[in-house]
Amino acid sequence: MACTGSKSCVKSIMFLIVFVLLSMQQCKCSELELLLLMKTSMKDPLGSLHDWISSQSLCHWNGVVCDDLSHVAKIELSGKNLSGKLSETIFNLPYVESIDLSNNQLSGEIPINFSSCLALRFLNLSNNNFTGPLPQGSRIPLLETLDLSNNMISGKIHESVGLFSRLKVLDFGGNVLVGSIPKSIANISSLEFLTLASNQLIGEIPREIGLMKNLKLIYLGYNNFSGGIPEEIGELTSLYHVDLVHNNLTGEIPSSLGNLTNLQYLFLYINKLTGPIPRSLFNLKKMVSLDLSDNFLSGEISELISQLEKLEVLQLFSNNFAGRIPNALTFLPNLQVLQLWSNKLSGEIPKDLGKYNNLTILDLSSNNLTGKIPDSICYSGNLLKLILFSNSLVGEIPVSLSHCKSLQRVRLQNNQLTGELSLEFTKLPLVYFLDISGNNLFGLISERKWDMPTLQMLNLARNKFLGTLPDSFGSKNLENLDLSENDFYGTIPKNFRQLSELMELKLRSNKLSGEIPDELSSCKKLVSLDLSHNQLSGQIPTCLSEMPVLSLLDLSMNQLSGEIPPNLGKVESLVLVNISYNHFHGNLPSTGAFLAINSSAVVGNQLCGRGDGITSGLPPCKSLEKSSIWWFFLTCLLGILVLLAFSALVVVFIQRRRELKLKKVESAQDGNNWEIQFFDSKASKSITLDDILGIGVPYKGFSEISNTQVFVKRLNVDIPKSFWTNIHELGNIRHPNVVKIMAACKSEKGGIVVYEYVEGKDLSEVIRVMSWEHRQKVAIGIARALKYLHCSCSPSIFAGEISPRKVIVDGKDEARLRLSLPTMGFTSSKGFSFTAYAGPEYNGISEKSDIYGFGLLLIELLTGRNPSDAEFGKRESIIDWARYCYSECHLDTWVEPIMKSDAVNNQNKMVEMMNVALQCTASEPPARPCASDVIKTLDCFVRSNSCGLGLKRCSSV
Repeated sequence: MACTGSKSCVKSIMFLIVFVLLSMQQCKCSELELLLLMKTSMKDPLGSLHDWISSQSLCHWNGVVCDDLSHVAKIELSGKNLSGKLSETIFNLPYVESIDLSNNQLSGEIPINFSSCLALRFLNLSNNNFTGPLPQGSRIPLLETLDLSNNMISGKIHESVGLFSRLKVLDFGGNVLVGSIPKSIANISSLEFLTLASNQLIGEIPREIGLMKNLKLIYLGYNNFSGGIPEEIGELTSLYHVDLVHNNLTGEIPSSLGNLTNLQYLFLYINKLTGPIPRSLFNLKKMVSLDLSDNFLSGEISELISQLEKLEVLQLFSNNFAGRIPNALTFLPNLQVLQLWSNKLSGEIPKDLGKYNNLTILDLSSNNLTGKIPDSICYSGNLLKLILFSNSLVGEIPVSLSHCKSLQRVRLQNNQLTGELSLEFTKLPLVYFLDISGNNLFGLISERKWDMPTLQMLNLARNKFLGTLPDSFGSKNLENLDLSENDFYGTIPKNFRQLSELMELKLRSNKLSGEIPDELSSCKKLVSLDLSHNQLSGQIPTCLSEMPVLSLLDLSMNQLSGEIPPNLGKVESLVLVNISYNHFHGNLPSTGAFLAINSSAVVGNQLCGRGDGITSGLPPCKSLEKSSIWWFFLTCLLGILVLLAFSALVVVFIQRRRELKLKKVESAQDGNNWEIQFFDSKASKSITLDDILGIGVPYKGFSEISNTQVFVKRLNVDIPKSFWTNIHELGNIRHPNVVKIMAACKSEKGGIVVYEYVEGKDLSEVIRVMSWEHRQKVAIGIARALKYLHCSCSPSIFAGEISPRKVIVDGKDEARLRLSLPTMGFTSSKGFSFTAYAGPEYNGISEKSDIYGFGLLLIELLTGRNPSDAEFGKRESIIDWARYCYSECHLDTWVEPIMKSDAVNNQNKMVEMMNVALQCTASEPPARPCASDVIKTLDCFVRSNSCGLGLKRCSSV
C-alpha cells in the first residue's frame, strides 16, 4: 500500500523496524526447539505428538502446517486429549498465524507472553481447563479471532481489552468472569462476533456498544446484567443475532430494535422485562426465531405478526399476555414452534391454525382458552408435540388427530373435552406420552385395539371411562399407567405382568373387584402401586414382597382380608403403606415401612401391633405380651455381650490413639495456652502448633509443612464447652468423599480447625462449565458421603450445609464434602447456622435437612439455578419452579444450557435425577428419602439407561 503522506510513511517504517527487532529477539531458539519445548510441558495420551522428533522435518509433524518458506504457520491440535500446561514457547514462534488447541484438557494460566506473537491472526484455546485471569489486551496487529470460551478463567475483563483493535471474533463465554463489561470494548470497532455468555458479569450493558457498527452477533446471556436494554443496540444494523437471556434486565424492550433489519434471532427470555412487544419488532422481515419467554411482558399479541413471514420459532410463554391468539399466526408459512403457555390468553384457538403452517410443536397450555381444538392442527403432518392442558376447551378430540402419525407427545388434561376415543386414536405409532386426564371423556376402552408401541406414559384418570380394563395397551415400554377415578369394573388383568418396564400403576377410585393378581409381582420395576378405593377382595399376595423397588403401596378402602404378609415389612425400598379400611386381622409387621406407620394408614381393620402402639395406635398383640419376659432376657444378654465387645474395642482404641490425645501447649508465637487435638497420626508427627499458627492467611489458607499440605479455618469467636465433643466426632470421619479434619486447636481467643488440603476448586467455581458426566459424578460422590455419615457413623453425623461452596471438586473430578462446624454463631437449637440450602422446617439440622440440601444441590447441578437467585418467574421458590418445570415443561427449557448437547442421549437420566431432587426437597421431612435409598437410586439409573427407581415418583401437576 502506498503512503499517502510523509507522517504515515514514517509511522509505517517504524512499525516494520519494531516488528523485525521483536522477531529477531524471539528467534533465539529455532522453531523446532520451541515446539519440542512445548511438547515437554504436555501429556499426550493419544500419541498425537509421536512424530514431533528432531530427526524429522517439523513441516511433516502432525498438527503443524508450514508456509512456503518452511516456517510454522499453523498449529492445529484440536481434540487430541492433550493435558498439562501450555508452554510460553508457543507464542515465541515468529511466523505462526493460527493456533488451535481447543477441546483438550490443558490447564494452568495462559502464558503472559501471549501478546508477543505478532504474526498471529487466529487463537482458539476454548474447551480446556485454563484458570487464572484473562490475558491483558495488547496491540497484536493482525489478531482477528480470540476464542477462550468454556474454560475456568476468572477475574475481570480488563480495560485493555479495547487494544485488540483488529478483532472480528471475541469469545470469553463459559468462564467465571466477574465485574462489568468495560466501556473500552467499544474501541474494537472491527468486531463482528461478541460472546461473553455464561459468566458472572454484572452491571449494565454499556451504551457504548452502539459504536461497534460491524457487530453481527451479540451473546451476553447467562450472566447477572441489570438495568435496561440499551437503545443504542438499535443502531447496529448489521446484527443478525442478539442473545441477552437469563439476566436481570428490566424495563421495556426498546422500540429501536425495530431498526435491525437484518435481525434473524432475538432471544431475551428469563429476564424481568415489562410492557408490550414494540410494534416496530414486527417490521423485522428476516426474523426466524423470536423468544421473549419468562418475563413480565403484557398486552396483546398484535396481528402485525403476520409480517414476520420467515418466522419459524415463536416463544412467548410465562408472561402476562392477554387477549386472543392472533389469527395472523395462521398465515405464517414457516412457523414450526409456537409456545404461548402460561399467559392469560382467552378466546378460541384460531380455527385454521396449522393449515398453512409447518407446525412441529404447539404448546398453548395454562391459559383461559375456550372452544374446540381445530381440525387443522396437524395439517402439515409434522406435528410432534401437542400440549393444550389446563384450559377450558370443549368438544371432542378431533378425528384428524387420530391420523396424525407424527405425534409423539400429547397433553390435553384438565379441560372439558367430551366424547369417545376414536378407534384410530389408540393406534398412533410414535406417541410416547399421552395425558388426557381430567376431562369428560367416556366409553369403553377394552373393546378396541391398543397399538401404541412406543407408549411410555398413559394417563386417562378423572374421566368417565367404563367397562373392563384392556389386557394390553400395545406397548412393552409403558412406565406410567394411571386409570384412576373412572368407572372401570371387573378384575385387574393378569396380562399386566407383561408390562416389564412399569414403574407406576394407579387404579384407585374405580369399581374393580376380585383378587390382586400374583402376576403383578412380575413387574420388577414397579415403584408405586395404588389400588385404593375399589372393591378388591382376598388376601395380599405374598409375592408382592419380592418386588425389589416397590416404594409406595396403597390398598386402602377395599374388601381385602387375611393377615399382612410378614415379608412385606422386609421390603427395604418400601416407604409408604396404606392398608386402612379393609378386613385385615392379626399381627402388623414390626419391620420396614410398618415400623413407624401412621394410625390413619391402618385404621378400619382388626389388627394388633407392638406393645407401645405409639404411632400405629393399634392394641398390643397377645403373643407379644406372653413372650415379653423372654425377649427381655434375650435383650439383657445381648446388651451384656455388646458391652463386653465394646469394652474390648475401647481398650484397643485407647492404645492406638495415645499419640493423638489432647495436649496443652504454650505457643512461642503468641504466648497463649492452647489445647490441641490431632486426629491424624501423620499430622501429629509432622505439624506443630507454631506451624499452624504461622500460616499467613487470617481465616483460611494452606501451607506446606514437612511435606504435609493443610487447609486452616480460624474461629475467632468464643468456643463453647462442647467444642471437643463435637469436633472429635467429625475428626474420626474417614471417607473418600469427605474432607478429613486432621487437627483442632482451642484457646481463650478462639479456635483453629486443620483440614487436609484438597487440590481442586469449590463446586461453586466450576459448576457452570461442568459436563453432564462430571455432574453425575459429583451427585454420586456427595450421596455416598451422606450415606456414610447417616448410616455408618454412630451416632449419625449431619453435614449441616450442603451447597456448592461446601463441595470441593478435586483433580480426579471427585466431589469432597467439607462438613460444617457446630462451633459458633448458633441460630438453631442444634448449633448450626441456616442458609438458603436449609430445609423449611427450621428446627435444627437432621438427616432430613441434609437430604433437603442435597436435593437443592441436584437442582443446581441440573439447571444452573440456586436458591439465592432473585426470581423464578411466577414461582415463589426454586422448589416450586423446579416442580413446575418437571411436570409441565420440556427438558430443554430448564436444563443448564451447557448440557443441552448431552441431553440428546441422556434425557431420561436428567429427568430421573430431577425426580430424585424433588423427592429430596419434599416440604414434609418424613416424605424425604433416606441417603441409602438416594444413592441406590442414583447408582441404578446412572449405570443403566433403564432402571426402576427405589423412590416414589413425583406426581404431575
